[in-house]
This record gives sequence, structure tokens and C-alpha cells, in this order.
Amino acid sequence: MHLRYIHYFLAVAEHQSFTRAAEVLHVSQPALSQHIKSLEESLGVLLFDRSSKNIRLTDVGEIYFQYAQQASHLLNEGQRAIHDIEDLSRGSIRVAVTPSFITYFIGPLVAKLYAQHPNITVQVQESPQDKIEKMLLNDEIDIGIGFDEANSSGISTEKLLTEKLTLVASVDHPLVKKVSITLKQIEDENFVLLNPKFATRTQIDHYFRKLGLQLKVHMEVDSINAIIAIVQQTSLLTVIPSNIPNAYNRLVVIPLLKQPLERTAILMRRKDSWQSTALKAFITYAKNLV
Repeated sequence: MHLRYIHYFLAVAEHQSFTRAAEVLHVSQPALSQHIKSLEESLGVLLFDRSSKNIRLTDVGEIYFQYAQQASHLLNEGQRAIHDIEDLSRGSIRVAVTPSFITYFIGPLVAKLYAQHPNITVQVQESPQDKIEKMLLNDEIDIGIGFDEANSSGISTEKLLTEKLTLVASVDHPLVKKVSITLKQIEDENFVLLNPKFATRTQIDHYFRKLGLQLKVHMEVDSINAIIAIVQQTSLLTVIPSNIPNAYNRLVVIPLLKQPLERTAILMRRKDSWQSTALKAFITYAKNLV
């Protein structure tokens, strides 16, 4: 059996379409269909139900998909292991993080790693935690940074740090001049927050509901950097990690929250995944930075 047949099978299963899979694979649709047919003939089973517009895996196709995906992961890890260099003269790391870490953690972390190991390449992307977990399970990234706990049993976690969230405003906001602030005083204030797909937003909403307050969310964005820019130039309030305002002259922490809003940041990896020397170094630097 050719390995490319497995690659083709996984693509068709993912896209549920021979046409879309052929476009992604850069092969003709008739050729792709023939490859899948050859795979089915070699296995003696039908892997796809072609009776509807969107093709679906058959029951045996579902079983084969699980093993094919595992085989693909192992082959990818084997390829990376071949190129892994113990002295860190080269290497690569694929990282995904939730938004707040892009703002204050990843920059210093990558800077320290680059200063010592300039030939290690690091790919960083910002994503909601549920997407980070999916990318880990699909072997699209090597490590993720999120909060509290993983939802998937296929993800292993390790505590990184405890992060505190705080109420923040522009230096021009009237509340900044007050000696003390009550919940009642922010009840009518407008907020800019991350949109609900992010775990941070869920945690903020839950925290204030417990205090009996429904925040007036005037604006939703998908980036902490966007929140920072908006708060500096408007009268909107926000809730962000407490160490972010220190880097901005126009941001001020409002000491409202008597019960701190805290959460545990975690490192996430796919269970039993191969750990390169470069990734081990990244994890060490991350722990030393907190």
C-alpha cells in the first residue's frame, strides 16, 4: 500500500468531498477517486458512503480513519525526530496561545530562546483554547498555552503560572480619579471585551455574574492588542491581565475587585507525543520566565 493513499484518504475524510480534497492535494479529481478506489480494493471494504452530496465515512471507514490518523502523526513525528539536533543548532517549534499571552508572555519568552538558540524557528499563532486543543490532537502544533484545564482526555497539562485579571481604564476616565470604586459605580459603564469564543470572556462573565453584575458590553473584539488600543482612546472599560497595563502610559488599573479574578495558565501537549530537544528548551524557558 502506498503511503500517499493514506494521505489522500485523510484529506477526503476531512473535507467530505473529492472535489475539495483534490484541490487541496493538487491532483485531479478522477486520479484521486481512482487512488481511493485502489485503497478500498486493497482493504476489501468500502471506506466512503458516496450516496449523498457530501460523502461520509462508512462504519469501517471511521475505524480506519482513527488508525490512519495515528499513523500520519507517527510518521510526522519520525520526520521531525530525524532532524532534531541535541545541541539545539537547529530545530522548530509550533506554538498556539490564548490572546493574553501574545501581549505579555510570548515576546519575552521567544526573545530569551532566540538569544541563546538563534537557529531554532518558532511559529506562533493566537487561538481560542478549544481550537488549540484540536490543533494539538491533529498534530498541527507541538504545544499550546491555555487556562485551567483541557477539555480533551487526549491532552496532557502542566501548570505554568497563576494569572490575575483586573479592571482597566484610560488615564482620562473619570473613575480613575476616585479613591475607591464600587460595583454599583461600574454598572452603567460600557466595556470592550474579547468575544465569547474565548475562555477569558467566559471567565469574566462568570466572575461578574457571581457578584450579581451583568456588564454592559459595548464592543467585542478577538485580540487583546485591539482592546488595549481601544481603551487608551475611549471611555470604555475592560478586564485584562494585571501586568499588561504596566507597559502602557495611558492605561490605569482600577482597584475594584476585592475578590481577585485569578486563573491558572497551563502548558498543553498531546499525550504520548514526541518531544523534541527544541521543545524541551522552550518549556524550560517558559517555566523560568514566570
